[in-house]
Amino acid sequence: MFSAPQAKVTIILANLGTPDEPTIAAVRRFLKQFLSDQRVIEIPKPIWQLILRLFILPFRPKRVAHAYQMVWRDDSPMREIMLAQVQAVREHLVHAYPQFELNVVPAMSYGHPGIQGLLDELSTHTQDQIILLPLFPQYSATSTAPLYDALAKWIPRQRNLPGLTIIRDYYQHPLYIQALAQSVRDHWAQYGQAEKLLMSFHGIPQPYADKGDPYADRCRITAQRVADALGLSEDRWAISFQSRFGKQEWVKPYTDVLLEEWGQQGVKSVQIMSPAFSADCLETLEELAIQNAETFKAAGGMDYQYIAALNSRADHLILLNQLLQANLDALTQTFAH
Repeated sequence: MFSAPQAKVTIILANLGTPDEPTIAAVRRFLKQFLSDQRVIEIPKPIWQLILRLFILPFRPKRVAHAYQMVWRDDSPMREIMLAQVQAVREHLVHAYPQFELNVVPAMSYGHPGIQGLLDELSTHTQDQIILLPLFPQYSATSTAPLYDALAKWIPRQRNLPGLTIIRDYYQHPLYIQALAQSVRDHWAQYGQAEKLLMSFHGIPQPYADKGDPYADRCRITAQRVADALGLSEDRWAISFQSRFGKQEWVKPYTDVLLEEWGQQGVKSVQIMSPAFSADCLETLEELAIQNAETFKAAGGMDYQYIAALNSRADHLILLNQLLQANLDALTQTFAH
């Protein structure tokens, strides 16, 4: 009697990316790849490449490399945290689903380990199913879509295609909201409450939102759900958007501008978090925790505290596992022996 082998299932946890080292050369390579993606910069390619090569890559890497050096440990914080997340999820799911030949692997849109290289490697070992979980809670064409693009480039080169599942996002999943709210409660238990809680999300250009990118609306829903879970009145919290680049208008309000206004208005204490990030990185550890603290205090504020991203918190890992288990449970029937 013929017996089918175990189904091979590969789960990809994917984040944006990071340089290989906190050096000018490594940062320049990373920025060149990242900023050359037309999902990120929608200026016509010939014009943008001229701007990028003449005015950005000769100067910006030095400043960015210095910022990375301030937060770098043995490796980039984002990569260290993602690898820890992958290991924890792998240990849980491999034990929970012995019926599959299951693997959980990391990937990044830019830098290493790269998504395109990973997909090419997977094509040398026939897969029955690939499940892609972008670690971006709120979908955006600037962050999540490049992972779709990587799959779209890979698919035409494959003969024996696996089943493909992409978990688009999870911006209002109850476990995600609970984990964010609990991270705030844990911070309050240790440090007390500030006058204001600011939920700062990575920004996108306003024209992208005007063209239909749902990211900003998803951020607003996330922030409202967290505020509701914490029982905060409207005067106790706010939402803002950080990490502007270039001179065009971005989604508002801007984090640095709002913090400056609060300092000038007499707000003395702020606690800030960034629910858009599943792992702490340059934009949280340097921009939010250091740069924006200086902005707030220079404007008259006093106490400024950064609340860490969910990273490898147990409740965050439970969320990631549940997102994946819903798909694995469905596959159990497909590949039942």
